[in-house]
Amino acid sequence: MRLWFSPSSEVPIYRQLVTQIVLAILCGDLKPGDRLPSTRELARRFALHPNTISAGYRQLDRDGWTEKRHGSGVYVRNNIDPPSTPEQVLDFHIAGFFRAVRELDLPSAAIRHRVAQWLAAPPPDHLLLIDPDPELRRILLTEIRQATSFPAKDISVEDCAIPEKLAGGIPLCRPSKTKTIRALLPYGVELITLQIRSANGWLTPWLPPPQGHLIGVVSHWPEFLTTARTVLIAAGLSTDSLIFRDARQPRWNRGLDQATAILCDAYTATVPAMPSKPHTLIFPFLADSTLADLARYSTTAPPL
Repeated sequence: MRLWFSPSSEVPIYRQLVTQIVLAILCGDLKPGDRLPSTRELARRFALHPNTISAGYRQLDRDGWTEKRHGSGVYVRNNIDPPSTPEQVLDFHIAGFFRAVRELDLPSAAIRHRVAQWLAAPPPDHLLLIDPDPELRRILLTEIRQATSFPAKDISVEDCAIPEKLAGGIPLCRPSKTKTIRALLPYGVELITLQIRSANGWLTPWLPPPQGHLIGVVSHWPEFLTTARTVLIAAGLSTDSLIFRDARQPRWNRGLDQATAILCDAYTATVPAMPSKPHTLIFPFLADSTLADLARYSTTAPPL
């Protein structure tokens, strides 16, 4: 910021400094977190005594305009208390929205009309999983329904072109499909990306298994079997100790009751043909953070 000082004025120099900085803060030229010039820098630039600058900075600190950070300098203080209640947070975001749309140079009446249209639209009444792979959709939908009582459905990527399929839904997708699905959805529709769990992180506590045990790996999704094979063999398990079964095939469960444990996905674990004797390890695809977010949805209070 630019400063002026008049040594011959009846107003003390330190007061001139304080007034100009306060005005700069009030008009937005200085913002919370901005660093003020050092005492030595101002004294040298304007041929002033360092004690005069220090007096001004002490006054600004006493008045609550600035704060001194040890070893770092003097900074403009953030005097706006953060919103603490849900209502204050909502008002904060609404005010931020209207500040942002002022930059669009649209008439206020047009903005309010568009907001009114959005508010008049029916609220979402279900989660909508979108994915090109029907087997993976079935697995993810099982986990979603276990995480929340809010209704959940699934559609293919091709169904995104049918407006009736999207009506009332909150679209969800896995990270690798976000760009594709975003391009197919109507502009402005919210898309939630489901975070996927780390397979290595989840498997580490179970590895290595005791020697001499047979491990079954079962899924309706072929990629689950391929990935599990790669990870388990890389972790040191012998192929002789692993049984891989595609649950879409006839008699897929034959011999699995001889395994010590069965690794499977959430959907496969629910099918009646799943053997009950071995210990079942269900690998959850969705990360804990995503499961926590989904749990916020309920039939009584669905988020907007």
